[in-house]
Amino acid sequence: MTAALTFDTLQYSKRLQQAGMAAPLAEAQAEALAHVLGASTGDLLTHADGERIEASLKGELRLLEQRMTIKLGSLLVVAVGVMAVLDKLL
Repeated sequence: MTAALTFDTLQYSKRLQQAGMAAPLAEAQAEALAHVLGASTGDLLTHADGERIEASLKGELRLLEQRMTIKLGSLLVVAVGVMAVLDKLL
């Protein structure tokens, strides 16, 4: 979901015309600015999007931590077993 940005092209065009700009140029300027604003804000995240992504990442990190703990424990068991076997053999 992206944030919506509203831009009143008619009001902007009228304001430019009141400042002395020709009507066709003011309308073209308003349309161009609306296009730029629409393109530049199309990929913005909302606060809710950020919170959802954060929660997802926290869950992923918890799972990763659990897997790493299990692997480390397994390595320790194997290392102790190897040391015990070597102690008996040597």
